[in-house]
Amino acid sequence: MPVARRRLDAPAPLRLWHLASLDAPTVAVVWALGFAWAARVKLPPWVPVLLALVAWTVYIADRLLDARNGLRTGEIQRLRERHFFHHRHRKILGSLAVASACIAAWIVFSLMPAGALERNSLLAAAAVAYFSGVHTSRRLPQVLTPLLSKEFLVGVLFTAACVQPSLSRAAAGPGEPPWPPIAVAAYFAALAWLNCQSIERWESEAAEQTGKALVARKGTSFSPYMNPAKPDRALASEIQNSDNSRLICSSAPAVLLTLAGLLQAAVLLPIEPRTAALVAAGTLSALLLALLDRLRNRFTPLALRSAADLVLLSPALVWPIALLCR
Repeated sequence: MPVARRRLDAPAPLRLWHLASLDAPTVAVVWALGFAWAARVKLPPWVPVLLALVAWTVYIADRLLDARNGLRTGEIQRLRERHFFHHRHRKILGSLAVASACIAAWIVFSLMPAGALERNSLLAAAAVAYFSGVHTSRRLPQVLTPLLSKEFLVGVLFTAACVQPSLSRAAAGPGEPPWPPIAVAAYFAALAWLNCQSIERWESEAAEQTGKALVARKGTSFSPYMNPAKPDRALASEIQNSDNSRLICSSAPAVLLTLAGLLQAAVLLPIEPRTAALVAAGTLSALLLALLDRLRNRFTPLALRSAADLVLLSPALVWPIALLCR
């Protein structure tokens, strides 16, 4: 009888980085600086600070609302460890989110130019529309669900917020093609969507497997507040075989995005070497997401979720190149 493989957990600092919603502002700052470097734009120091504060506020609020709605409606099977962490520490995190929002508002009204304020108001309106659509009981028409899913909206809005400061300050010279910044923004939006979509699928599979294991052992349903027992060896082997049959299909989007990134980087290299380098860094993220998908049964759900966000920091690899180019 095959022995169930022990899953690897994330180190404590990495778990806290994810559970406290510090992953989103970190990725946002790294992406924004990467876009600025590729566009040959020097961002004022308050821009990445503002981006980090807004991202942290939004993600804390999103997870607190998800936790509240899930606990209020009894749909706790939809909640993950990060939601329960935010619910347990809701007073501290809520206070930090309010303070972060107040500092962000001060930066906006004190340091942001009027023209930038008008442009960012559109992005803010889109974020408000996202919250109103995701955290209400209204359901979208079925034909619009794939295009307006939470994962798709997060990918588009997150990338737009990161690239907008650079695009608004970049000035294309005569004869320079205008499409490279748009192409790289579209690629990173697809990467952000892939990250969200992969995490949602992994966590749904993990919750389903845990439920099957507990039902098989106890004949009862489970609660995320419980300390779930380890599944029997036979059940673990059955789950392993079931997952292996879906590996190729589930990894396909990440593999396709990797190939698309390599092609885009090759096309951009003679025209915009910096943009090509940034896309190549994003390609590494897509490749690592594909690898995580293949090895997902070797990690705990929390470790897998944390690693999926960690690999999005690959644009930081262009920083040594940026220092050499000065």
